[in-house]
Amino acid sequence: MKYHQINSALFVKNRRKFTEAMKPNSVAVFNSNDIYPISADSTMPFAQHRDIFYLSGVDQEESILLLFPDAPYENQKEMLFLKETSEHIAIWEGEKLTKERAFQVSGIRTVYWLQDFHKILNEMMTYADTMYINTNEHYRAAVETETREARFVKWWKDKYPAHNVAKSNPILQRIRSVKESEEIDLIQHACDITEKGFRRLLSFVKPNVTEYEIEAELIHEFIRNRSKGFAYTPIIASGNNANVLHYIENNQQCKAGDLILLDVAAEYANYSSDMTRTIPVSGKFSERQKAVYNAVLRVKNEATKMLTPGTLWKQYHVEVGKIMTSELLGLGLIDKADVQNENPDWPAYKKYFMHGTSHHMGLDTHDYGLLHEPMKANMVFTVEPGIYIPAEKFGIRLEDNVVIQEKGEPFNLMRNIPVEVDEIETLMNA
Repeated sequence: MKYHQINSALFVKNRRKFTEAMKPNSVAVFNSNDIYPISADSTMPFAQHRDIFYLSGVDQEESILLLFPDAPYENQKEMLFLKETSEHIAIWEGEKLTKERAFQVSGIRTVYWLQDFHKILNEMMTYADTMYINTNEHYRAAVETETREARFVKWWKDKYPAHNVAKSNPILQRIRSVKESEEIDLIQHACDITEKGFRRLLSFVKPNVTEYEIEAELIHEFIRNRSKGFAYTPIIASGNNANVLHYIENNQQCKAGDLILLDVAAEYANYSSDMTRTIPVSGKFSERQKAVYNAVLRVKNEATKMLTPGTLWKQYHVEVGKIMTSELLGLGLIDKADVQNENPDWPAYKKYFMHGTSHHMGLDTHDYGLLHEPMKANMVFTVEPGIYIPAEKFGIRLEDNVVIQEKGEPFNLMRNIPVEVDEIETLMNA
């Protein structure tokens, strides 16, 4: 891995939080992701399942974590099963985790090779009454590929039909959404790498540069700072491309006078950052661009103040909508009649700001979190309002990542990334 080893104390705490929420006499199993094929012998780069990583720190394929807090023997309470490493594997693929290294990474003392899993699981199931299965219940999930976890669940239900079934996901949704200090530090590190990439761009962008050249500058800076690369597919949208919310072609030339919407960010140690900035190709905003930009910035700043413990996500978006409505009226994009006659299910402001303002973030860019429950301290949210004006051939979005505090305003993890018009213009023309 490119990242520095994470202290195993984090994963010990995460497992404790999970097991404390389990039912008596129950077992929970977590699988790594598959390495997905492309064609012939080509594969996608491996990306670890975030749940097994969150609970163990193990970041390699063909790994299984078993938790059984009420096991009859101490060495059965938490167990790792790993692909057995060998000299041959070390030569062809690189060394995998040894049992000793697995303990250093995870804090788990009982480590077996994968071939022992079914035998040991069978013994554990004779002691247990309930099995926790790990299903993906994220509100944005759209999974068409059968995962290793899904295959295991089907096999387990057929093999052990007499056991009760419980779900891991509701527990993980709650405990993963509230970050430990070590996790906040890792997200901050990802934000700091993102800052370096963005500052690099401010001196690079000029008329006629291409979107893909900007992408190349970013990936260079991210990787040289020990990131695997982008936390998500980058959006580098110049001119009217910014009005396509998930524009990812990044293949156009950036023209003088246009704006570039950059929704780009680095990952670090599997933790995401999620930044959006909008900059002028020529290094200076027009008066109209500046007016819309500052309207978006004001919405972002006011929305950020509302992210406090006890806030409900749905009501928060209603309040942000009121602020955006006021700004759109000031810009002349809507009028009072539009507001008076608006559809409550699709308010007038939605014509120019059609997406949500905030989402949980952490190990996943759209991280775990139960949106119907009040916000809590140490949750990390994005704040990302935007105004999109196809008729004027530009769109502006600004996005920061903030940590909810027990008292006071959230802590902005992107506080050092330029966002004010004057600072951006100054840096682009230095």
